Amino acid sequence: MTSETLTKRGNMPDAKALCPRNESPQRGPTVGNEPVATHDPQTLSIWMTALVDYVRSGEPDLTNRQMALLLLVYLKPGPHTVRGLARALNVSKPVVTRALNRLGALGYLRRQRDDSDKRNIFVARTSEGADFLEEFGQFIGDGEPQRPPLRHAAA
Repeated sequence: MTSETLTKRGNMPDAKALCPRNESPQRGPTVGNEPVATHDPQTLSIWMTALVDYVRSGEPDLTNRQMALLLLVYLKPGPHTVRGLARALNVSKPVVTRALNRLGALGYLRRQRDDSDKRNIFVARTSEGADFLEEFGQFIGDGEPQRPPLRHAAA
């Protein structure tokens, strides 16, 4: 593979290199004539099932940025600021503000003024956001294939 087919990150083929016309059902995607391992089929199947179930649930649609922002606030220790979240996501502060506006309207996150410095605004968790992520986590858990119980050898 040539350096021209790699993205700026240096490890993934660019979109032109993985053009759909190079894909066949039997062989999968290729770069030139070389096959490319693009995924773990089981993991993608679990993710697909979770997303399809989520779409069917009627829950509000969230963009990837909104979901990433929500997960950052709930899974990473705070306090969280717009500036810090923008840096973590490698996006501008207005992008975070728009996502926060939507998540705030849904009740999943809220803005909270810093008591020690009224100029600072923190992004805080809500019980509605925690409930949403709990339900979303169940979609992911429901998509996992059932594993047979372990068999213990008789002594």
